[in-house]
Amino acid sequence: MTESNSQPRVLLFGAGGVGAVYLYLLSKVSSTTAVCRSNYDVVKKDGFTINSSIFGKNIYFRPNVVRDCEEAVSSGPKPYDYIIVCSKAIPGVIPQLIKPAVTLGQTAIVLVQNGVGIEQEYHDAFPDNPIISAVVYLPATQRPAGVIKHGEVEKLQIGSYPSSAPNERASAFTKLVQSAGATAEFYEDVQPKRWFKLLVNASWNPICALTLSKDTDVLGSLDEASGVLLATMLEIRDIAAAYGYTITRDEVEYQLGRAQARIPTNAGIEPSMLQDVQAGRRIEVEAIVGNAVRMGKEKGVACVRLEMLYVLAKALDLQIERRRQ
Repeated sequence: MTESNSQPRVLLFGAGGVGAVYLYLLSKVSSTTAVCRSNYDVVKKDGFTINSSIFGKNIYFRPNVVRDCEEAVSSGPKPYDYIIVCSKAIPGVIPQLIKPAVTLGQTAIVLVQNGVGIEQEYHDAFPDNPIISAVVYLPATQRPAGVIKHGEVEKLQIGSYPSSAPNERASAFTKLVQSAGATAEFYEDVQPKRWFKLLVNASWNPICALTLSKDTDVLGSLDEASGVLLATMLEIRDIAAAYGYTITRDEVEYQLGRAQARIPTNAGIEPSMLQDVQAGRRIEVEAIVGNAVRMGKEKGVACVRLEMLYVLAKALDLQIERRRQ
């Protein structure tokens, strides 16, 4: 491995808010390149300005950026040790786009993406490369292009995919992130962490996107809102249980309570799907909602609320796609 002889080579695919923060941190301990798409011209010219509640304000950072993975390969003779995918989890798209930069048996593919059931297409496309699954907690927005606002949480929960696969590369990546000053935790099986985060993602994301509302605005709309959210989260809990991952009712109520606690201060959260709809971007409906619904049906788990959200969010996503064409 090249990372044992020198600084590891890292390619970041998807330089949005989350990607830009980790690009900045990892640039301290590795050789980094970023594939920028919609924000390429701005970042190439002016770099990033990061305003973080954790890492500092007005951090100016000008990374090495390219337009695509073909250009990334031509930028240096050595293979990439890690490709960190921070783009939206839209199925059937990313594996083909990163393929030129993947070196057989060498490049570990790190999925810093939302949802469940997202890893298999990478495993199928690159069966001889390590697949690392990472659950991210990092509230960040990029408005305008190149300007990042990051809140008070930063954490990666990391594990190999599948969980039975060798974990040396996942462990090494965890240590690399830690050495950059970020928070990273390694797990023998990271899938329970994905399901726990899905409690919030699969409920709040589509509801806020469909209503164009922050989470606190939804809860404040009428008394029944809290009950609907709780029932949706309990469906997600039941699907997770069918696959052997236990989430207690107390944990479900804790996740709902976090949003309820923000109502008095009006400190609502704009989930990623809401941000995408506002910007006219496609949403991660399959990774966050569709996969969970399909997995629930396979196990005979009733998920009528989640299925309704899937139908509505899917229609919204297709409408966004039509407008972009």
